[in-house]
Amino acid sequence: MVNDAATGALVPFDFEQIKDNVPELARLNYQLSVHSFTPIIDSSNMHPGHWNFIAELIRDNYEEFDGFVILHGSDTMSFTASALSFMLKNLAKPVILTGSQLPIGEIRTDAKENLITALEIAATKANGKAVVPEVCIYFDNQLFRGNRSIKFNTEKFEAFRSPNYPILAEAGVQLTFFHKEILPVPTAPFYIQTKFDANIGVLKVYPGMTEDVVTAVTKSKVKAIVLETFGSGNTTTAQWFIDALAQAVKDGKIIVDISQCLRGSVQLGMYETSSELKKMGVLSGYDMTFETAVTKLMYLLGADLSAEEIRQQMETSIAGELTN
Repeated sequence: MVNDAATGALVPFDFEQIKDNVPELARLNYQLSVHSFTPIIDSSNMHPGHWNFIAELIRDNYEEFDGFVILHGSDTMSFTASALSFMLKNLAKPVILTGSQLPIGEIRTDAKENLITALEIAATKANGKAVVPEVCIYFDNQLFRGNRSIKFNTEKFEAFRSPNYPILAEAGVQLTFFHKEILPVPTAPFYIQTKFDANIGVLKVYPGMTEDVVTAVTKSKVKAIVLETFGSGNTTTAQWFIDALAQAVKDGKIIVDISQCLRGSVQLGMYETSSELKKMGVLSGYDMTFETAVTKLMYLLGADLSAEEIRQQMETSIAGELTN
């Protein structure tokens, strides 16, 4: 972002302003090719159509480059990274998303370091192969698996965290990669899947929620529901609540249970309060982030899969997004 001269508000920038503000780019020993999106948008306006465009751009240029860096607003960066991790199949090259907490024109901006190191990571190879063949987020000296990341802080440079998976690399005096945490380089041909179905609902449980609130979601026309529960997957056992969820499952809706806690995993049936969910066919989201659960459902609903295949893949790691 940059400050608008007229209003003082933060507005999206174009890449020419980055080159003006980061002259160090000229000193990198890389061949850089730049694509600026039109129109330039705030990341709060991202939607699946933008994810498709990014995936198609990578596909169309895949053989020409060693890696890709995507400059992205931090607010929805984890959603985009998660979506791309499912869309870019058999990815053998780095796709690194980065941005900044301070506008690029500010003297204390974190944009320069984030951009330069993201480029270095995207260019790093070992024995002719990419060191990080994943969709990742680089921010504040740390590299995260994209579909394990969340935006954690709006006030500090440490904007992102990966609550349930170790970081993939750390930038200090040297750039250190933690190879055992990184996905292996695939051997199958690269391709993309861009069809998404965003017809999903979100139901976050809380003490005192009413039946009208719940049924507004369960009786809607959505195809799937992300159910954000307490602790390891627990909800109220009020009969009206259980009946509402059971009817939604009978109606063909896919319900995925993820925890409101940042760390830990859903374990359906561990407590009495989640046993009924397991019996009726609610799926476990294990330790998936909210961003990943949402984008994975959109991705699977858009694929040519049966209901049973969708259910099976929701509980299976297909891009390193969960531990079960």
